[in-house]
Amino acid sequence: MSRFAVIIPAAGKSSRFGGLEKKPFVSLDGRPVWQRAAEPFWTRDDVSKVYLVIAPEDRDDFRRRFGHLIAFANAEVVNGGSERFESVANALARVPESVPFVAVHDAVRPLTATPLVDAVFKAAQTHGAAMPAVPMADTLKEVDPATNRITNTIPRGKLWQAQTPQVFRRDWLAEAYARRASLTIPITDDAQLIEAIGHAVVVVPGSSANFKITTKDDLELAEAVLKAHASKGGGSPRHSAGAFDDEAKW
Repeated sequence: MSRFAVIIPAAGKSSRFGGLEKKPFVSLDGRPVWQRAAEPFWTRDDVSKVYLVIAPEDRDDFRRRFGHLIAFANAEVVNGGSERFESVANALARVPESVPFVAVHDAVRPLTATPLVDAVFKAAQTHGAAMPAVPMADTLKEVDPATNRITNTIPRGKLWQAQTPQVFRRDWLAEAYARRASLTIPITDDAQLIEAIGHAVVVVPGSSANFKITTKDDLELAEAVLKAHASKGGGSPRHSAGAFDDEAKW
């Protein structure tokens, strides 16, 4: 039974990445970053569908460049909004109520391994909400922005760096989005939104390889990881292809 839907927001402006191309659409070892992010999910029997959210102004270009990649994949393209939460909400509205869990995964996190997805999905089914994270290894400093002077050293013992996929009961996520406008605290990810309405989110150990591509340096690092994996005989992740002929996906 397909118990999970997966939402992959790719409608951001990529302002920190630079260049003419948005970072989900750049090539990573011969394939677009968004495809590498989506593949661990759309080949799974327990995933009902992957919802790839893109900006409306990118839709024609996306179809021209990548339509053949998504034609026979278990995926649907959804229009995004002006901010990430609006984009996720647009996709969430497309998820059937019969699907009990929804995962939200960054379109620019292209090296997510299948065992990590397995662990997060399992934990979400047990606890209702789960996400991968890694313990902070670096010393953290609080700095006065006016003077650049350190004002505090933050103990890192209980600090973990959030990753995706973040997976939630569908009814919890729908309730959280319905109540989002009434929340008075800044919300930076979906897990915090779930926490804000009173539900606990459990953490499973993430991976240092499951990093997010934000800058050109990150893209180069991802290229190096893939090449190192291939040199050890690991090959490259499976990819889907085919001629674009399915209007229903659009």
